[in-house]
Amino acid sequence: MNPPFWIYAVRAAVIMAFLFVAFRVFGKRMASQMNIYDLAMIMAVSNAVQNAMTGGRGELAVGLYTSTSIIVLAYLLTRLFIRAPKLEQRLIGKPTLIISNGVLLPDRLRKERLTEDEVMEALRQHGLTKPDEVQMAVFEVDGSISVVPKKGSSGDGGGKKKKA
Repeated sequence: MNPPFWIYAVRAAVIMAFLFVAFRVFGKRMASQMNIYDLAMIMAVSNAVQNAMTGGRGELAVGLYTSTSIIVLAYLLTRLFIRAPKLEQRLIGKPTLIISNGVLLPDRLRKERLTEDEVMEALRQHGLTKPDEVQMAVFEVDGSISVVPKKGSSGDGGGKKKKA
């Protein structure tokens, strides 16, 4: 006999909660700095959780129950986070200052599992070459790095345009 439809909804919610916690433990880095290995891992996880959520049943109704459960749970989490921003900070995380007034903060890099090379890459993307050209750099919760240059820093090291 087939289990009731709500069993699939509960399974989907449990799997989503597990994945939420697992990806939170791995940190912000997972969100934006994905490579081919991360993509392969996500594909493998999606197949594994599909079987866990649906009990290996490939029926249309089961797929509708589980996907509806995930969408509703995501909607409810969004509504909860709007009402309780501190809960969102606790569960999702908050931005981390990694450069302050030109000084790279190595303890913050270690905490966020960032390398100096990754920070330098972000600076180059903003037209800067050294941390001392940066007023502030922040590792955002989505895994990106926001950079605010010091006044007069335009990426050429001195703020003046060089003529060709």
